[in-house]
Amino acid sequence: MRYCLEWWLARIVYALVRVLPLPLVRVCGSALGRAVYCVDGFHRRIALANLAAAFPSRSPAECRAVARDMFAHFGRLLLELLKFGTLSEEQILARTEVDGEDRVRQAFQRGNGVLFFTGHFGYWEMHAIAHPLRLGEHALSVLARPLDNPHLNEMLERIRTRTGNSVIYRQGAIRKVMRELAGNRSVALLIDQHLHSADAVYVDFFNRPAATTSALAALALRTGAPVIPVFALPLPRGRYRLIYEHPVPPPREDSPDAVREFTQRCTDVLEMYVRRDPSLWLWMHRRWRDRDPQPANEAAGRGNAVTAATDS
Repeated sequence: MRYCLEWWLARIVYALVRVLPLPLVRVCGSALGRAVYCVDGFHRRIALANLAAAFPSRSPAECRAVARDMFAHFGRLLLELLKFGTLSEEQILARTEVDGEDRVRQAFQRGNGVLFFTGHFGYWEMHAIAHPLRLGEHALSVLARPLDNPHLNEMLERIRTRTGNSVIYRQGAIRKVMRELAGNRSVALLIDQHLHSADAVYVDFFNRPAATTSALAALALRTGAPVIPVFALPLPRGRYRLIYEHPVPPPREDSPDAVREFTQRCTDVLEMYVRRDPSLWLWMHRRWRDRDPQPANEAAGRGNAVTAATDS
């Protein structure tokens, strides 16, 4: 019953955002997010605690301001993602601009496929949808965990795949990812959620150890695929800037802890962006959970990391 009610509510919101201009959708999304900030005390407290630990020099009032802006951002993200599901390809192209497209094309010339990564930061969903339109034949396979509500998951998958992308879920993930990279195609994944798995590696994120997926580093070291950080930032009048950063350099071949070192380098890039605009990151997530983290076994991380990543 709950799943059906959620689905019908999503359909009503979807119908409403279809007729609204994107700038107005942003206004409505901000209002929705700020309303949730007021009523959702559980996630508000998590966000404030995370912000206080990450930015010890900021006052409580400054942390509250960032938290309010963060809730407003994720309200916008939700409604704008639904709006993206109603846009034509021409409209999507008109609302996006790209920085670093040549870096992607050069990476594909190596012939090992490309690994993209980002976090729950900015407008990552819009970036993935617009990516095939901006880079022609280079569609994405996105590693993801299905939503608990199958009706909402079907709706989200239709939006995610409408420009040619595909979604890879847990079942058979390793084989599918390796096949994509062997065919010189690309795979994208998120690296900023706490990982409930022995395949996690602990790296520093805002000066605290965080259990992080080892899939990205393990795949890159195994296949030689370049690793490119990607980010999507908001622009005025309902537009987006899609950023493809320089590939993250891999560690030396004789590194004694290559998976952890590579994962740390990728996490550092994400942290740099979050520090620039903390209101665009998911502070309401319990990212740091372990008081006494134990390093994961690197060999296990190389073997099973892809499957573990799909839980993120």
